[in-house]
Amino acid sequence: MKEARVGMKSSWPRVEPAPQQPERLPIGWDKPWLAPLAGYSDLPFRTLCREEGAACCVTEMVSAKGLWYDGLNTWKVLETVPWDTPLVVQLFGAEADCLGWAVRRLREKGFAWFDLNMGCSVPKVARQGAGSAMLRDPDNALACARAMIAAALPGHVSFKLRLGVSRDAVNWLDLALRLEDAGAGLVTLHPRTAQEGFGGRAHWEAIAEAKRRLGIPVLASGDLFTAEDGVRCLKETGADGVMYARGALTRPSVFREHQALLGGEPAGEIPAGELRRLIRRHMELIGSFGSEDNALYRLRSIVPRYVRSLPGVRLLRQKLCACRSLDELDGILDSFLAGSPGLSGPSGPSGMSGGAVRLDKFDPPETSCGPDAPMD
Repeated sequence: MKEARVGMKSSWPRVEPAPQQPERLPIGWDKPWLAPLAGYSDLPFRTLCREEGAACCVTEMVSAKGLWYDGLNTWKVLETVPWDTPLVVQLFGAEADCLGWAVRRLREKGFAWFDLNMGCSVPKVARQGAGSAMLRDPDNALACARAMIAAALPGHVSFKLRLGVSRDAVNWLDLALRLEDAGAGLVTLHPRTAQEGFGGRAHWEAIAEAKRRLGIPVLASGDLFTAEDGVRCLKETGADGVMYARGALTRPSVFREHQALLGGEPAGEIPAGELRRLIRRHMELIGSFGSEDNALYRLRSIVPRYVRSLPGVRLLRQKLCACRSLDELDGILDSFLAGSPGLSGPSGPSGMSGGAVRLDKFDPPETSCGPDAPMD
């Protein structure tokens, strides 16, 4: 079986065959998922999150039209390897025929599990009538859902929703019930409106209502910055599981911490050495799936994400922009972390002192649409 290798255009697209997928997806309080994050949840990051305990990963948002036109950049999002399983492909689009065709095409490639984004509020997505704009036209949203469901195996299509377009147009429950009747396998709810974006707080009470009213699994999303947030959300809402987005972007170990917290172990501080290990592993994965130039370019923005609230990050960014090799980047990172105590856990202090991270202030560009953050 050929393994996908990012960055080698000569063999694009490298998704044949996709990894063998399980007949059932892992769903449960102790099985946290990585949410779809455009520009972030690529193969190297998914691999890192799996190593840290992610039970299932969702791809970056994939354009159904991009697949129709056989775009190389679209197929690149789907690059995978044998260990990249279970894997859910998240599609976006607003044309039923196109979405149904995309599912059939992806099944030919070996993919089995699919999700439709009905939550992304990014203008370039919403202008197409896709993402959160689908909530404006529930009948078309349902037609798109039925086309995907008809093209997939029973129960193999899920849907990620927001509450509605605005607080004056909250319609998620009616649509979720209709999706269940149409054959949806599960629903993920990010309980904010499209108008709210990622501001304010997520309305977790809507997740609790979804769990009461629906007979299919309900996954929770929104304001899950730490493992403590994820476990608290499960206990308050009764959701069947959680999807981490922003929490995973700054702390991929959140999956392992989530499982430990459920087991009664407190989530503590991440020592500088452990933080160094996570960043180094991410660096190794990016380098192994592509060229050094590509890895260096990507890491200049990725590394500051992990340490964004530690003193001296601005100077670190400047040094990273000037470095010319991975070895040099490695040295810069070692020097930066040498005097750092590490990152505080969910019960630790917040703010800039003591190396604590203000995850609630982390808002990566909304290009992902589908997770907690730029995702949906």
